Amino acid sequence: MGKILTIGMATYDDFDGVFFTIQALRMYHDLCNTKDVEYIVLDTNPEQEHGKQVKSFVTKATDGLGKYIPKTSGNISSFNKYEIVEHASGKYVLIIDCHVLIQKNGIKALLEYYKNNQDCKNLVQGPLLYDDLHNISTHFNKKWSGDMYGVWGTNREMYDKGEPFEIEMNGMGLCSFERKNWPGISKKFTGFGAEEGYIAEKFRQNGGKNICLPQLGWNHRFGRPSGVKYRLVLEDRVWNYLIGWLELTKDINHDMIKQITDYFKPKLPSGVFDQLLKNASIETGVN
Repeated sequence: MGKILTIGMATYDDFDGVFFTIQALRMYHDLCNTKDVEYIVLDTNPEQEHGKQVKSFVTKATDGLGKYIPKTSGNISSFNKYEIVEHASGKYVLIIDCHVLIQKNGIKALLEYYKNNQDCKNLVQGPLLYDDLHNISTHFNKKWSGDMYGVWGTNREMYDKGEPFEIEMNGMGLCSFERKNWPGISKKFTGFGAEEGYIAEKFRQNGGKNICLPQLGWNHRFGRPSGVKYRLVLEDRVWNYLIGWLELTKDINHDMIKQITDYFKPKLPSGVFDQLLKNASIETGVN
């Protein structure tokens, strides 16, 4: 039997994040402790101790609402979380990082939005709440910085109105959509990063918009005292940008490809960028 909402996350050695994220949802959002919701946790390192603890928690402590999926093949990457869609039974899907807390009444506001927007083709996101829980960012500005496309920005005027408003793109620590209208992402992505902007554009090409829902605030644990445990290589990110935007634009001379070239080519050893572009062109069939 289908659910109303699937809440999914991927994890790699982060039992604490999974535990507190799911427990906060169950304790502070009424719907999230009912049979209308399912939790899916895709574990990309299931054989280690964190994985064993995650499995035990998800399968035994969530009153039958949790589904644990070990992923033992394929690339270990940040894009694994989008495989949640393939396992979801909810009419709507909410994908979050496994260390995100959602503000009070955020889930209720999200489902109210869908109730008012039937057959929703939009990508729905919310404002980032910084750790002081006062300062916010509502979207990403279309700028290059820190080896990525997108810089946090704030439209305080629209946020204060309390109504959903359109944005260009946002961080992907939280995103939601109607499952049947998920446009998919490239299977050629690897490593970490570059989906911001790309996924928003996929929804636009599918007839939707990227929406910021002010009541769907989310607080993201950015601190990593134990360090990054997964592959984090600049060449992977450049590859993803090239693959994604060649797929979207079908034009190797598009301005976005030029921006990627101008920004990253000086950052890589001689010849590396040109080879990545050549290979991405072959992979996407764009010449």
